[in-house]
Amino acid sequence: MKTLAETNYGARQIKVLKGLEGIRQRPAMYIGDTGKRGFHHLLWEIVDNAVDEALAGYCKHIVVKLFADGSAEVVDDGRGIPVDIHPEEKKSALELVVTTLHAGGKFEKNAYKVSGGLHGVGISVVNALSEYMVVRVRRNGKIYEQRYSRGKVTSPLNVLGEVPPTDERKTGTAVRFKPDEEIFGKRSWDVELIRSRLRELAYLNPGLHIKLEVEAALLEKAERAEKAEMAESEGGPLVEEFYYKEGIVEYVRFLNSTKKPIHPSVIFGSKTDESGFYGVEFALQYNETYYPTIYAFTNTIRNDEGGTHVVGFKAGLTRAVNDFIKREKLLKEGGVSGDDVLEGLTAVISVKVAEPQFEGQTKTKLGNSEVKPLVEKFVYEKLKEWFEQHMDEAKLIAKKAISALQARLAAKKAKEVVRRKTVFETNLLPGKLADCSTKRAEEAELFIVEGESAGGSAKQGRDRYFQAILPLKGKIINVEKANQVKVLRNDEIRALITAIGTGIGADFNLEKLRYHKIIIMTDADVDGNHIRTLLLTFFFRYMRPLIEKGYVYAAQPPLYKITKGKVVRYAYTEEAKDKIVQELTQGDDKKKVTIQRYKGLGEMNPEQLWETTMDPNARLLKRITVKDAEAADILFSTLMGEDVERRKHFIEEHATEVAELDI
Repeated sequence: MKTLAETNYGARQIKVLKGLEGIRQRPAMYIGDTGKRGFHHLLWEIVDNAVDEALAGYCKHIVVKLFADGSAEVVDDGRGIPVDIHPEEKKSALELVVTTLHAGGKFEKNAYKVSGGLHGVGISVVNALSEYMVVRVRRNGKIYEQRYSRGKVTSPLNVLGEVPPTDERKTGTAVRFKPDEEIFGKRSWDVELIRSRLRELAYLNPGLHIKLEVEAALLEKAERAEKAEMAESEGGPLVEEFYYKEGIVEYVRFLNSTKKPIHPSVIFGSKTDESGFYGVEFALQYNETYYPTIYAFTNTIRNDEGGTHVVGFKAGLTRAVNDFIKREKLLKEGGVSGDDVLEGLTAVISVKVAEPQFEGQTKTKLGNSEVKPLVEKFVYEKLKEWFEQHMDEAKLIAKKAISALQARLAAKKAKEVVRRKTVFETNLLPGKLADCSTKRAEEAELFIVEGESAGGSAKQGRDRYFQAILPLKGKIINVEKANQVKVLRNDEIRALITAIGTGIGADFNLEKLRYHKIIIMTDADVDGNHIRTLLLTFFFRYMRPLIEKGYVYAAQPPLYKITKGKVVRYAYTEEAKDKIVQELTQGDDKKKVTIQRYKGLGEMNPEQLWETTMDPNARLLKRITVKDAEAADILFSTLMGEDVERRKHFIEEHATEVAELDI
């Protein structure tokens, strides 16, 4: 006898989503999410298509236009999407690629040997998730246009006219689209994020001109004050151009601009195999810092999680450095490890692969196993040759790695102490840590509190079930200027590492995280801001996944306590204070309003600290995000590094923005 479920489940219950409807129902499958990341992913898909034309050797100019209404346009001078009728589908090739999944020139090797867009889903996904899309194509001396909305065609393919004889752009594609608010809500473009990506693409494609045009209304407040007036006076948007003749060599110089290189030359290597289906390009330069900065790309797409090309690069580098050390007898025995040769390294590795295997549409990690040996062999041979021709610089690089080896061995004992204090050995947690009762990390919060006085108030005022308190004594060490030995000798740093539970650097393990909210709670003054910056620098350099996964926060204590009779209000900004005072005095001036400016957390008793800064129902928390890893790296190097003049210049230039500075 059939069950009710079996009876009701048949062909009638199988729903077929036609056209691009499936994309609108499950957008995250194609663009990652429907938040800020997915919103910008639409733009990247169209930009990547234009860059693919550059990789194929047909496009020299790309223009990206951002509009205040949330729309964007990408214009290129490539070949232009074909507009002739497809012999099998009986519709124009343009309509086919814009309205059909897995339709595009990326599947035909004669059209594109290598490309960033590989699944044939890019422009069709953008179409499906856009309120409207307009595509204009220049081919055969004519300008064609077709319009779409939410995946459907809304106009026939029209010929708008001839390409003007005076127009330099004879061929190419222009795509204007507006992400659908039904999918993404009301959002605007992150200009700095887009600026960074376009600059990156220009570095990766030497000779490619990329122009960014931004409506003045879209600029951040600080930029608007500085640049919008200029843009408006010229009667148009703000325009920036990116063009780098030396490509990734200039990219490495840019990344090292806030650091002090230990050798003047940027080492560069480039090779394409005979088939043209594989290409390797790398550039590197060492600096005086104690951490690596490595950016990896496949077909110009950034691979944030690395992949086989990065593994091959590191192996080739380590082998070349060890060969040099052995030949020059710089060590009595043994050699340096892969971690040792990475210390102070800034490198860009870019590969071109005809059929790359990525983890999903967002392409965060390259998986092709054949790429590793190709990259390793080339990097090793190129570096071996370069070391022989630049003996003095090669010795500086080798000595940097040897110094890292010695520091690693010296730090091993200090590290072991930290490693032994695991999440399961709670009796070995720092003595000054007032831990919470819950052992569920997703419920738990760790407040890192400035000063013993504020720490005492926080311990008394907290909810002991889910809130842990770790008071810090003074300022922690500036990890930007110290090697790992000095870092691990710092008592406050050791207490932090042990309390959080994940370990650091190569030993970092997110699964051992003891708290899903790590909240920095410092005074709202210069010293408090400095302590917060020191802590963020430590997290960024040694526990970066905590920031990337959204586990690090900054508490926002009130600046003022405002009292009138029995009424007590708290203000977190100057504007809020003025508004509260106005509300309390409006129509009633009999009782005096008292305004108390808090100089530090220690001035608040436990009850006040709870109700203003710690109570989840009333507090303000600011989640710390890495808006752009490259920009964050440069910012930390500028603010916390050795270059005093650069830091002074930065502070003078951005002094008026300090209250809004986002790390």
